[in-house]
Amino acid sequence: MRSAVVIGAIIGMLGSTGVDAQEYPSRLMRMIVPGLPAGSADILARMIAAKLHERMGQPVVVENRSGAGQMIGAEALAKSAPDGHALMLATITYTTSVATRSALPFDPLGDITGVTMVGQGPLLLLVHPSLPVKTVKELIALARARPGQLNYASSGAGTITHLVAEDFAARAKVDIVHVPYKAIAPAVTDAVGGHVPVLFSSLPAAWHHVKAKRLRALATSTAKRSQFVPELPTVAEAGVPGYDASTWWGLFAQGKTSKDIINKLNAEIQKIIVADDIKARLSSEGAEAVVGMSADAFNQLLKDQIAQWRGIVKARKIGSS
Repeated sequence: MRSAVVIGAIIGMLGSTGVDAQEYPSRLMRMIVPGLPAGSADILARMIAAKLHERMGQPVVVENRSGAGQMIGAEALAKSAPDGHALMLATITYTTSVATRSALPFDPLGDITGVTMVGQGPLLLLVHPSLPVKTVKELIALARARPGQLNYASSGAGTITHLVAEDFAARAKVDIVHVPYKAIAPAVTDAVGGHVPVLFSSLPAAWHHVKAKRLRALATSTAKRSQFVPELPTVAEAGVPGYDASTWWGLFAQGKTSKDIINKLNAEIQKIIVADDIKARLSSEGAEAVVGMSADAFNQLLKDQIAQWRGIVKARKIGSS
């Protein structure tokens, strides 16, 4: 008799999970943005939230939880109910922040799960025109001739622009000095002023300076050339084999959310990101929509990138918090 009750309870639980997935979403949804209003992730999140509302029939409110390199927003998601009603639109900074922190109040690969990548784009390797280099190989040669004398700017310690530069330095076997800023805008401003002659930056933050010849673009960071600047070689093509780095945006859910709900969200987002206005928004960030990435593939990428950044942090002796 007791066995029958237990079996019945299990069947009931399985049945309710299926119903929950079929009825999802059943109430208002939250889209956490772990950054400031009007940033790239915030704007993209609001566009996706509006389309999710249209497609799924429930309002989606955007909630900004900025600070600690996206970890404040990530913690809020990690501690939410695992029912798919709380989501997060984050950037690659999620992985770099995880990698540079020695302790977190949540499991970044267990309490949070990826739904899908939304968009991806390259970074530019830039120098001030006064620097006597026009190619990546020339930059490497100059840096080797002046060890510890060339400075590079980043948008802050532990950010993507910091770690990709450290990865570049390690692969190219050069000694360049990190100068962190609080954001990419002041880093670009000082690079334009010639105060810090080297940096990696997103396209929208720096391309107008390249066109005005206030900065010189040497290469793009991704393995393949960018459709937005096809004339630029990749760093790998230009002298650092195997180099591959990018910036991206992705959707996340609480880590214990059912697979059915994750798959449903993935399918809806795949339909949303091919909309003309979403593709135009990504293009304004120098990025392309990432179509067809499964939740499993995205989670494997997250795992691999966190491991990669942790390796760089350890090898380059980057301080953690």
